[in-house]
Amino acid sequence: MANTAILEAYIFILAVFMGFQLISKVPAVLHTPLMSATNAIHGIVLVGALIVLGTADTPLAKAVGTLAVFLGTLNVVGGYVVTDRMLGMFRKAGRGGERK
Repeated sequence: MANTAILEAYIFILAVFMGFQLISKVPAVLHTPLMSATNAIHGIVLVGALIVLGTADTPLAKAVGTLAVFLGTLNVVGGYVVTDRMLGMFRKAGRGGERK
């Protein structure tokens, strides 16, 4: 049991480190298109969170599932908001879309 917890903690720390290293190497110009491209991944995370919440038995599992659904929803909505702002930069004034 203790070995499994140590292994899971090691994998989590390694994933956080690798994610930070990967994102920090992306130029600032590509952050918004990268986020808009990952909306599908956020949607998959949201579906997984809904499945976990639907099969939860204990109050702790229900609380964690509810938190996962909430955070997944924030990711999806935030991704679409950022994508809309990004696409708004390319609209011409007076042609169906106004610049903000």
